[in-house]
Amino acid sequence: MSSRNSQANKAAARERLRAEREAQAKKDKARRQVIVASAVVAGLALVGAISYGVVQMNQPGYWDKAAKAELVKPKNTEGEDGTTVVIGKPDAKKTLELYEDSRCPACAGFEQAVGGQIDKDVEAGKYKLQYFGATFIDNAVKGEGSKNALSALGAALNVSPEAFLDFKAALYSKDLHPEETVDSFAKDDYLLKVADAVPELKGNAEFKKAVEDGTYDRWALEMSKAFNKSGVTGTPTLKMDGKKIDTPQTAEQFTAAIDKALQG
Repeated sequence: MSSRNSQANKAAARERLRAEREAQAKKDKARRQVIVASAVVAGLALVGAISYGVVQMNQPGYWDKAAKAELVKPKNTEGEDGTTVVIGKPDAKKTLELYEDSRCPACAGFEQAVGGQIDKDVEAGKYKLQYFGATFIDNAVKGEGSKNALSALGAALNVSPEAFLDFKAALYSKDLHPEETVDSFAKDDYLLKVADAVPELKGNAEFKKAVEDGTYDRWALEMSKAFNKSGVTGTPTLKMDGKKIDTPQTAEQFTAAIDKALQG
């Protein structure tokens, strides 16, 4: 091989190597740009996700919004906020105050044992019944059932005092009252299922719409405030014209305690 050909071959080889190095350098640069761009996009996405999460965390919850909604007072209520719920004959001289939380298991036991007797006494004009609804269990064991059930009680009260009493009895019934830690009352469908046990509410389109729309959610919160201002710290609590009565365990004990209170 001549020296000229040898030099030409070497020059060609060097040119190929240079071209390959340049091509590889371009590929490496392009790869780095893709990696950097991907990192920037991922970073922006992460920042966006964090920002969205912070915004969502700072958004008011459902019941926070309900607290600022227009107050709709159920029929058959009194007072500025409609939180005075008194059921019974106007000429009844005494008033039995009843403090309950819809999720309260002790209230369920009390209602199952005594609720029927209270209804009979009220119907007979023995005394009037003033109801105070609480929602503290929602805070104690978390959930929304106490508030939601109280709102549904407002919808029942809007139908009639009798529908209210029957719906309250159904909420506390042995077959339908959930465990304290099971927040079934937070679901409108469950409350409507309970309402099916009340003839006046079953198939009642106005009641159903009020429950599903949360018409009386604000009222439920106002009622809860009234309970909190009462000084009562536990449920069920009974008072006759403001004087506390020890909570009885049976209908017989209840009647004896009530008769004594009525004489006082």
